[in-house]
Amino acid sequence: MPASEIERELTRLEADLKRLEAEYNMFFAGRLARPPWETRSRVEAAVKQIDRSPLINTGERFRFLTLQTRFATFVDLWDRGIRAREEGRPGPFSHGAPPRAPREKRPEDRILHVAAFTDPLQQMDKLHELYDSVSEARREVGADNVPFHRFAELVKTQVEKMKAENGGEVAFRVALKDGKVSFTARALRGVAEEGA
Repeated sequence: MPASEIERELTRLEADLKRLEAEYNMFFAGRLARPPWETRSRVEAAVKQIDRSPLINTGERFRFLTLQTRFATFVDLWDRGIRAREEGRPGPFSHGAPPRAPREKRPEDRILHVAAFTDPLQQMDKLHELYDSVSEARREVGADNVPFHRFAELVKTQVEKMKAENGGEVAFRVALKDGKVSFTARALRGVAEEGA
C-alpha cells in the first residue's frame, strides 16, 4: 500500500473506532437494542487488513499499534460488560441507582460523665474532664463548642448558688437525650458522687 493510502486507512480506522465506542456506549446506556456487531466487524476487518500491510515508517507503525491496542482493550471491556449483563450482575458499564447515603443515625440516649464539685477552681482536673465530655457530646450531635472560660464560669456560678442554698457538693451530669446534649446540676446533701 502506498504511504498516503496507509495514512488514509489509519485515519478511517481511527474514525470507525470512535464510532464503535460511541455505539457501544449507547448500547450499554440502553439507547441501542443490540450491540453494534456490524461496526465491530468492519473495524476488526480493517485492523486485520492494515496488520497484513507492510507499514512504511515508524510513525505509522506506532499509530497503528496504538489503535490496535485500544481496540483490543475495548473489545475485552465490551465483552465483559455484555457477559455481566447476561449473568444479571453489575458490570463495568452499570449505571444503577447511586448508592444511598446511610441514614443519619441519632446518638443513643446515655450518660457520658458525672462529676461533683465543692470548689471548681480548686478542682481544675475534674473541671477539664467535665468540659472535655461536654465538648465531645456537642461534637457528636453537631453542636458548636463552648469556650472553656464560659463553661468554667457557668460551673462555678452553679456550685456557688447551690452550695448557698443546700450546702455540700454539686454534681454535674453530661448525657445525650433525644439527640441533644443534656447538662444538669444537682445539689448533693452529704451524698457521695453519682456513679456513671
